[in-house]
Amino acid sequence: MAGHSKWANIKHKKAAQDARRGKIFTRLIKEITVAARLGGGDPNSNPRLRLAVDKAYEQNMPKDNVERAIKRGSGDLEGVNYEEIRYEGYGIAGAAVLVDCMTDNRVRTVADVRHAFTKYGGNLGTDGSVAFLFKHCGQLLFAPGTDEDKLMEMALEAGAEDILSNDDGSLEVVTAPYEFVAVREALDKAGFKAELAEVTMKPVNETELAGDDSARMQKLLDALENIDDVQEVYTTAVMD
Repeated sequence: MAGHSKWANIKHKKAAQDARRGKIFTRLIKEITVAARLGGGDPNSNPRLRLAVDKAYEQNMPKDNVERAIKRGSGDLEGVNYEEIRYEGYGIAGAAVLVDCMTDNRVRTVADVRHAFTKYGGNLGTDGSVAFLFKHCGQLLFAPGTDEDKLMEMALEAGAEDILSNDDGSLEVVTAPYEFVAVREALDKAGFKAELAEVTMKPVNETELAGDDSARMQKLLDALENIDDVQEVYTTAVMD
């Protein structure tokens, strides 16, 4: 068994993402552009680009937008040259926070991130201060009531690393980052549709927060999410 109210937290995260759909498009375009620049413009030979393109289509991004972003990344069109930066810090009650950014102005970005941490009760840390508390992996979450035995059989056969049963009845399949697409496609074909499927930084251990601490932590996370240069925010905090 693992996790706490995993299902409730995931539903909250999805609702928050839906509310920021316009910003999600901007973030996905940046990710597609950088992925194409680093690994080439062919999704079939560039796993990172394939993940980004799949996510864009899941969010109903128009195909023209996706193709333009790929062309900008591969140099066929002019565009902004984004730099990837990761910031590490601490939130309420010492909960760890990772903030992944893409920016064309490092000075602006670090100032914005530091301001959010300071204003909402956190602290910006040094490189390596909390990254070891997270695991880079693929994560697929399935609703309570999913057939655990069948899911486990199909997931392991497809190459998953682990299957976790959470306290709230939801099931979680964990994969290596670049096995994620193959496992997800195999489970889709077998009739298992994940409610959340992403390559993420998964906490090795979680920090439970409740009451006022939970509310304060959510304000910090929201402030970081609302920074234009921020792509993803990961935390060990689990809030009621």
